[in-house]
Amino acid sequence: MADIIITGGAGFIGSNLADKLLTRGFSVAVVDDLSSGFKENLPASVRLHRVDIRSAVMNRIFEIESPKYIFHLAAQLNVRRSVADPIFDADVNVMGTINLLQAAKIADVEKIIFTSTGGAIYGEQEYFPADENHPTNPDSPYGITKLTCEKYIQFYYKTHGLKYCIFRLANVFGPRQSAIGEAGVVAGFYHKFLSGEEAFINGDGGQTRDFVFVGDVVEALVKALDYPQCNIFNIGTSKEATVLDLFRMMRDIAGSRQQEKFAPAKAGEQRRSVITHDRVTKELGWEPQVDLRAGLKKTFEFFKTKKLQFARV
Repeated sequence: MADIIITGGAGFIGSNLADKLLTRGFSVAVVDDLSSGFKENLPASVRLHRVDIRSAVMNRIFEIESPKYIFHLAAQLNVRRSVADPIFDADVNVMGTINLLQAAKIADVEKIIFTSTGGAIYGEQEYFPADENHPTNPDSPYGITKLTCEKYIQFYYKTHGLKYCIFRLANVFGPRQSAIGEAGVVAGFYHKFLSGEEAFINGDGGQTRDFVFVGDVVEALVKALDYPQCNIFNIGTSKEATVLDLFRMMRDIAGSRQQEKFAPAKAGEQRRSVITHDRVTKELGWEPQVDLRAGLKKTFEFFKTKKLQFARV
């Protein structure tokens, strides 16, 4: 039995979360099909169920583990893939989440904590930084499915009493990151710098993102366990950085001599993205602690010695 199940727990954010929960004394089980996660990310004390969240086996896993809390991080998280294959994106993200919610309902889970997107869900922003009341106008299937999942989670609370906290994450980066996903640009650039391959900036590099360090994100997620209400929270820094500035900062940290080279912009990616953290600061007492340069240095030190994540770049 486990106090907590983390879906996608062998991945970037999930494995960092598992480490933190263990230090808090929780027993943890992970559901992950290892399509993008790594078993090596998990401590020996964490039981791994290598299962797709769309599988009917989920009911049996919940019966075995009888968890009190679920952290739902498993997803198809590549914006570009969602544009190329929206059917797959919807199948994994929407149908997988409904399957999980059904299993949680049957097992009398107390609360689900869901990681949504604080960038793609808002689309091209009407004001900056966006708060949680900003209109949700996603420009990609990925953003659409994340918003749909939020609505299903709220339905299960209203209908079945399954409590929730939804976290709309900015562009998360840090140790164990892969080059897949919204913030994969950090892992991607470091991979290129360390391997000696040419790095390309998509578009003109003027697009902005709100980059938040994974350690800070994990702190916010864990705080949700003691939060008695249901709510939606942005998790970001309220600061924008252009991709070009990011490239130059990372190049300096890595000691690379690569020059800026540009490639065509990718479909479905927004121009500016930055979100406020006022609500989560007020309700959970959370604020980002690691600034961009410090987080990039920590990430680079990890990637210098741990090349595992580059296997799937």
